[in-house]
Amino acid sequence: MNITDVQYVSDAQGNNVAVIVPIELWQKLTTTDDTDYLLSSEAMKERLLTAKNRQNGISLEEACEKLGI
Repeated sequence: MNITDVQYVSDAQGNNVAVIVPIELWQKLTTTDDTDYLLSSEAMKERLLTAKNRQNGISLEEACEKLGI
């Protein structure tokens, strides 16, 4: 697939008013990656990096026990 596969739709004056995009390209353009979305917020980015670098925590078993599950 190539950008040249995009087709432009023009009005009577020759102005581009729309495009026809192959579905594969459309899906790539409209599929959002959760990581990209989360990192777009500076506050969330800071929280994620803090959590990633955290060295302390509890095991899954301990968490389940505390939650009673």
